[in-house]
Amino acid sequence: MFGKILIVDDNPHMATLLSEMLAVFDYGTVETNSCQHVLEILAGETFDMVIADVQLSDMSGFKLLQTVKAAYPNIPFVLMTGYSTTHNYANEPKPDGWLTRPLMMMDIEQILKTLL
Repeated sequence: MFGKILIVDDNPHMATLLSEMLAVFDYGTVETNSCQHVLEILAGETFDMVIADVQLSDMSGFKLLQTVKAAYPNIPFVLMTGYSTTHNYANEPKPDGWLTRPLMMMDIEQILKTLL
């Protein structure tokens, strides 16, 4: 196994699909549907990357990005969306990458090659 990636998505089917796709590239995953638990998970385990949905039920992916980057600035953070999105990053950290839905193996491979 190359490493471990934390997936944050409140849709369990999408999280499982992404986990299965990452397994093809020999990455292990941990899935959570709660932004509130992300910092607890990161404090207890080492991860090579975080991939989070933009639209989450308990916090936006942008807010989660800010929270994680404040505590763990060196962990690559990728946002995932099925919608076109614009966001003003004036004084906020930018995601290290984007994945769009439907998820494509070549896009996941490119993110892994670029960021890891």
